Amino acid sequence: MIGKTLQTVIMSDLPIIQRPDGRAWDQLRPVHLQHPFTQAPAGSVLAKFGNTQLICTVSIEEGVPKFLTGSNQGWLTAEYRMMPASTIPRQQREFMKLSGRTQEIQRLIGRSLRAALDMTAIANYTFTVDIDVLQADGGTRTGGITGGFVALKAACDRLLSEGKITRSPIRNAVAAVSVGLLEGVPILDLNYKEDVAVSVDLNVVMDSSGKLIEVQGTGESDTFSRSQLNQMLDVAEKGIGELLQIQL
Repeated sequence: MIGKTLQTVIMSDLPIIQRPDGRAWDQLRPVHLQHPFTQAPAGSVLAKFGNTQLICTVSIEEGVPKFLTGSNQGWLTAEYRMMPASTIPRQQREFMKLSGRTQEIQRLIGRSLRAALDMTAIANYTFTVDIDVLQADGGTRTGGITGGFVALKAACDRLLSEGKITRSPIRNAVAAVSVGLLEGVPILDLNYKEDVAVSVDLNVVMDSSGKLIEVQGTGESDTFSRSQLNQMLDVAEKGIGELLQIQL
């Protein structure tokens, strides 16, 4: 199980960090996944990670994109939006032209959740994952992946119970979390105040077999060493192990 075989992150030579909400350096924010949340989609979750709140839904349609015609496979795509009142100041609604950030995040969510599926088990079906941010306080992309998987699992279970597929397409559970370096200390699950203060920002996506799906690391105001990267990955792995348990 993820998180059970971690090497200890050595903190003795690092400064003590006082986080804005009083959490330990390796502690997640309070997580709440309410599902089902709405009636229309095949799967739905109200996901809360501290003050960040998202609605994660999965809708299913028959048919696949043209590039998959005749392939005997299904498909999953994702859409991500920030609601206008999710931040201060108000977010402008995105209509025909999506920002680069929005496109990047929804592609990340799609890639991450496709990694959870055996596409041959959902042949001729397209899953659309919608992640709508109600309130943003950091971690919306990682929260969208973690909450989105729960909605995806519910949608797959519905197809299976209705006899539309013969086996579950879920290969492994998927979850994601952010880690940052603050004064050289790796801190888990960044809220907004921490996100803008860290020198390095890392988003990590893993599955329940312990394999990495995606790692996005950026030196925001400083570079980072290989040993610091290993420390951040260890902290992320611990947090993702806890998120996978919450998803059950």
